[in-house]
Amino acid sequence: MTADTAAPVSSISGEVEEYSFGSTPEGLRDWLRQHRIQEIDCAVPDIAGVARGKTMPAEKFVKLDAVHLPISIFHQTITGDYVGFEEDGQALYAESDLMMVPDLSTIRPAPWASSPTAQVIHDATWQNGAPVEVAPRNVLKHVLALYAKEGWVPVVAPELEFYLTKTNSDPDYPLEPPIGRSGRPGAGRQAYSLGAVDEYDKIVDDIYEFAELQYLKIDTIIQEGGAAQLEINLLHGDALHLADQVFLFKRTIREAAFRQSCYATFMAKPLANEPGSAMHIHQSIVDSKTGKNIFTNADGSASPLFYNFLAGQQAYLPSAMCLFAPYVNSYRRLVPNGAAPINVEWGHDNRSAGLRVPISPESARRVENRLPGSDSNPYIALAASLACGYLGMKQKLDPRTTVVGNAYRNDHQLPRGLLEALIAFEDCADLQEVLGKRFSHVYLALKRSEFEEFMRVISPWEREHLLLSV
Repeated sequence: MTADTAAPVSSISGEVEEYSFGSTPEGLRDWLRQHRIQEIDCAVPDIAGVARGKTMPAEKFVKLDAVHLPISIFHQTITGDYVGFEEDGQALYAESDLMMVPDLSTIRPAPWASSPTAQVIHDATWQNGAPVEVAPRNVLKHVLALYAKEGWVPVVAPELEFYLTKTNSDPDYPLEPPIGRSGRPGAGRQAYSLGAVDEYDKIVDDIYEFAELQYLKIDTIIQEGGAAQLEINLLHGDALHLADQVFLFKRTIREAAFRQSCYATFMAKPLANEPGSAMHIHQSIVDSKTGKNIFTNADGSASPLFYNFLAGQQAYLPSAMCLFAPYVNSYRRLVPNGAAPINVEWGHDNRSAGLRVPISPESARRVENRLPGSDSNPYIALAASLACGYLGMKQKLDPRTTVVGNAYRNDHQLPRGLLEALIAFEDCADLQEVLGKRFSHVYLALKRSEFEEFMRVISPWEREHLLLSV
């Protein structure tokens, strides 16, 4: 969270006046005509956070007829395989259609497209209009509805790290930093260096240009610790709106990199000898009626709900790690001395802890969850993090004593790999209840399938050290 005070409820609704035209076909036509839009990308985020959907002519979209996609888009692994489930019955195997309902508040130009194109995020519903429980955007909406019942509104601010690399068509070869304007490849250990950011000023300029054309608000872009590793900080606001922004920014950043003939990757650990990439999440909660931060008492001290939220994070984040670290690669980031947390200790302005309470005015008291990787689905990661805090507040849990000093020296409290993380999530009934049992079942099945597929791959390490030695 980057502002000095918690935002009032009216300013975190996710509405952006620059493209607000209501939901009428007439207003939509005027907006499309103003921007000379010819095509519409109808996108829905799948379990991995990949944009699935259809492209159609603008004159067809403006009729706001239902867009149909098969239920299998939420049963697809990152490699393209499908996992079937008995509870879906014939619907899955018959490829029955879901309805994609456009959220017109998300309409934005797609400035990198070769012809004038707009993109619209859609929600997935069953044919009767009920939300599809496994759709990540609906999972986040469900968690936010639980907060709303208590009179609470989460305010979040994600920080998204990513690497720029040379193009690489052969996955057997390691990735390398791209050549900067100096003629040299990016160098590591240059955190916060303005010169390091300037090395890739053309890409950064394109990111800013694309963001402005899409009405996406950037707080800052900085150089992180890795070679050609950047971080983009977003302004704090409504959780659903910020998840939409991260979803759109990932596409935007990739397209900006493609324009300059390189890659932008959100892999948690793309380079062996460089730090991993995180998606830190700043979190506070405001009262829905007053807009005041419920983490702070009237006298300015930390409230019981603040400590309950912290305790919920400590109690449940380890069980939710497969949602923050969704791939086998994700756990290569979460290792000792890897510049990433290995536990859920908490501390005041302590970046070695998994949970950091940043320096801020009392009205902006918040908790930074430093566990999620940039490879996580933003809708799922935000839903899971808020779910952990919600459980802590509902159960009135108490946190452990704050950590002082280097938390990296404390015990490793997180799963060491994907399979261990999946078992922890499967064993946590409370977390599955808040996120939805159907979603949890589908997510576990998908990730187990991905793990089994990975286990069939022979790595270079195995060939190098075992081929002639065992």
